[in-house]
Amino acid sequence: MEIFSPRRRAFTLVELLVVIAIIGVLVGLLLPAVQAAREAARRMSCSNNFKQIGLAMHNYHSAYDRLPMQNGGTYDFGQGGDFHNRWDLSAFVGLTPFIEQQALWERISNPLAVNRDNTPKNPPFAPMGPVPWHENYQPWLTQVPGYRCPSDPTVPTAGQVGFINYAVCTGDALFEQQHGGMQDNGNSEPSANWGEQDSGKWARGMFRARHFLGFRDVLDGLSNTIAMGEMVVNNGTREIVGDILTLDLAGNGDDVVTLPPNTWATNGSIDPASPLFYADTAPVDTRTVNHGRGRRWPDGRPQYTTFTTIRPPNSYNVARWEGNFGIFSAASRHQGGCHVLMGDGAVKFITDSIEAGNQGMLTYSQYNPRPGKPSPYGLWGKLGTKASKETIEGF
Repeated sequence: MEIFSPRRRAFTLVELLVVIAIIGVLVGLLLPAVQAAREAARRMSCSNNFKQIGLAMHNYHSAYDRLPMQNGGTYDFGQGGDFHNRWDLSAFVGLTPFIEQQALWERISNPLAVNRDNTPKNPPFAPMGPVPWHENYQPWLTQVPGYRCPSDPTVPTAGQVGFINYAVCTGDALFEQQHGGMQDNGNSEPSANWGEQDSGKWARGMFRARHFLGFRDVLDGLSNTIAMGEMVVNNGTREIVGDILTLDLAGNGDDVVTLPPNTWATNGSIDPASPLFYADTAPVDTRTVNHGRGRRWPDGRPQYTTFTTIRPPNSYNVARWEGNFGIFSAASRHQGGCHVLMGDGAVKFITDSIEAGNQGMLTYSQYNPRPGKPSPYGLWGKLGTKASKETIEGF
């Protein structure tokens, strides 16, 4: 007696194609969720970096009863860039021993007798290192992980100074904020216009170049005052958040202090077809990509490690000339805004749409917001000032 097994029916080509199509649709639906989850994780990691920097800032203040100096270091007495840093170091250099970078701090704070390739250097680099753009000094080339946002993909190549995605806040004024009225040799500048005494009224933020400030100076309250914020590292693509309009290249450097902040949004500097990029004719400093935002973590000059609360987050940057004062915006690779670190150590996410006053109105007394007056740049400007007696509502 023969036993017949039932005939097995295979998939038809149509059924197979339907299954593949369904899988493709499901993958297409899943990928955006995976991407969003990854960015959420990167954003959380960035926030944690900032929390650690905030703890380091408070621990520094507990140890020294003051904040680390922006544009600090050693004076220029004419010995050459190997033997001083021209008083141009960022506050992030002083924070290194407080963010578990003690070994790096020891190399910086002591004489270093080797070049970046470990060959002997005689005489050695001086304590606190050479100028912060020196590319033969290994500590400056060191990339500090806690100073980088994981959402920013731009990385240095071999031999470049390490990058940074965090900047100190100098407030809502910009005039003479590159040296704080102090000369490179440590002497106070006596000029009645841009000297130490006169320029002090424009130092409205928690950090002032070449001066130690402390929590006692923050009369508006630490929880109401921004200490630091994010920035995007320049990638050389003429992107407004990373590249810088350098006005002296066009022969009009003083425009940065005599024209309203939104001037460069309406004068053709921005490409109307690609509003996240500068126009081809805009005076972007392309002499070297290293003149862009975030390209030198130890450099305390304004365009490298500071920002102002003038233009809202993710706006453009305008410098009088390289290394000089200007409008420098907070920015990030996170969607819709950026993180800021408040004076009390809290980390908040500020959206691009934060109220920033009337950007088209000339609100200057000589060159900057009137000393002692509330910020003309709305809530964003108020958060950047430390002692202007503004009322801060929920944000």
